[in-house]
Amino acid sequence: MAEREPLHITSVNVFDSIAGRVDGPLHVTVGDGTITSVRPAGPDAPAGNRIDGTGKTLIPGLIDAHWHTTFTTIPAVVASMGEMGYVFAQAVVSTRDTLMRGFTTVRDLGGPSFGIKQAIDQGSIPGPRIYPSGAFISQTGGHGDFRMPNEIPRGIAGYLSYSEIVGAAVIADGEAEVLRGAREMLRRGASQLKLMAGGGVASNYDPLDVTQYTEREIRAAVDVAGNWGTYVTVHAYTPHAVRTAIAAGVRCIEHGQLLDEETVALMAENDIWWCLQPFLDDEDAPPLAGPNRAKFLQMAAGTDHAYQLAIKHQARVAFGTDTLFDAKLATRQGAQLAKLTRWYSPADVLQQATARNAELLALSGPRNPYPGRLGVVEEGAIADLILVDGDPVADISLITRPQESFVAIIKGGQLVKGRDRLGASGAASGKVTGG
Repeated sequence: MAEREPLHITSVNVFDSIAGRVDGPLHVTVGDGTITSVRPAGPDAPAGNRIDGTGKTLIPGLIDAHWHTTFTTIPAVVASMGEMGYVFAQAVVSTRDTLMRGFTTVRDLGGPSFGIKQAIDQGSIPGPRIYPSGAFISQTGGHGDFRMPNEIPRGIAGYLSYSEIVGAAVIADGEAEVLRGAREMLRRGASQLKLMAGGGVASNYDPLDVTQYTEREIRAAVDVAGNWGTYVTVHAYTPHAVRTAIAAGVRCIEHGQLLDEETVALMAENDIWWCLQPFLDDEDAPPLAGPNRAKFLQMAAGTDHAYQLAIKHQARVAFGTDTLFDAKLATRQGAQLAKLTRWYSPADVLQQATARNAELLALSGPRNPYPGRLGVVEEGAIADLILVDGDPVADISLITRPQESFVAIIKGGQLVKGRDRLGASGAASGKVTGG
């Protein structure tokens, strides 16, 4: 598409991500990065570049609210011991593939994503919008402490471990160190902060039942984030860890598969976001062994109950995959989303990955790197869109096959897939550029 030439998607059905229904047929016009018009389809197609949307459904670009840009596809041993040039090269490929699966936005919750985000925003490489947290902040022996056994103790003068040097983690103990780490990430451009508040599955030193950080330590990060107009989210599974985080003022909980009803009710009462993942012992289970495999099974056994409690208490649920260290699992990003039909209707599933996830992203306030409205097909919204061959509300499996089902993908008004679908009146398709 020429830089300022409008793109018209004609006679298309549109998924209303607020109401959770499909309307149409409509004409949708995109120009200068935003949706400039949504109107009933008429008998005459608009002049200019256009895509025939007959029999297709236009949905907002999908949002993954728990993503790890740099560590999605490479094995864990490569992430911890490999050449960083190789790690980043693989991340560049992964960002392109993420966008081509229709995920036009991700919230990165741990890892050195600032440089990749900058390259994407400048148009140097293709990829989704990234809401970066930077390095996750972890206590010693916490879920973000991936140091080798021979790197302990740190020593009176201190030193940085490999994961800290490359920007994957900040190991911080005590309020002063948490303050420093939080301020460093915001200085680098974090849109929100990520703390490890409880035990994890893929980490070797912390059982799931361990609560990490005191309320005062978490509060230190919350105060820093508040001074910058943004928020803190925490990794936590258990009631005690989550209650400590809520008392400290966090705005979002990641995971939470082991929560009890009283804690979920407290989250709903305090309007806390809950970014859940459909972790199950199925074809998408990570290839873990030994104690970490046992921890995964313990956590995954709580997934059904967690979603049931979230629905019962009408918690503000966001969708994220938290895919790590697995190239095959990364390709199933859409399949992970479709898996939510185990608990929700297809319309609810699409709402989670569009309008509702966009509400969560908006908590970053003035630190929002992409001002404007995401997750909706409305006049004035950012033009991140997917043209689906069929109706994903009637057949949610369409989002599991993006290569064949997504006939066009638009990010910021630019076609990144689907130029072959363009027709023109008074303009040649060959003039279309960008993406």
